[in-house]
Amino acid sequence: MTRRQLLSRSVALGATFVVGAGFVAAPNAAWAMETVALKPATMATLIQMARDIYPHDRIADEFYAIAVKGYDTAEAAAEIEAGIAALDAAAVGAGHPSYLGTGWERDRVDILRGMEQSAFFQKIRGGLVTGLYNQKAVWPLFGYEGESFSQGGYIERGFDDINWL
Repeated sequence: MTRRQLLSRSVALGATFVVGAGFVAAPNAAWAMETVALKPATMATLIQMARDIYPHDRIADEFYAIAVKGYDTAEAAAEIEAGIAALDAAAVGAGHPSYLGTGWERDRVDILRGMEQSAFFQKIRGGLVTGLYNQKAVWPLFGYEGESFSQGGYIERGFDDINWL
């Protein structure tokens, strides 16, 4: 697939993600990721699921992709593929073409709420806590400067300068 074909397909479909043979890409940003064990469509759905579980408008999809990349292994592939298939089945049961094809965030969240007691959902949600929030590139978006012990502690570094609380 040429770059021109990739861009034209993503624009024509209004796609959230561009899924190709062995990769997932963003149609409106400069990132893509190669998949190894998971199907590209599964990875795209997993990225959207991660965004819907922990939604942050200021965080790009690229960071969600990094957070779920650890599930793209041969050991985890069967479980993740089955979990995404169940997620898609729940979306179809709710009248949508698939989870990724569900246009409204509110509808996707309703689908996730129906699955939140499942082991699959709990595994993804639990993994996202560290997978997403332990990325140093994300910290400045939240105003977090990192640990402070090595720099004299918080009291010496503007303990009360947090303007987002």
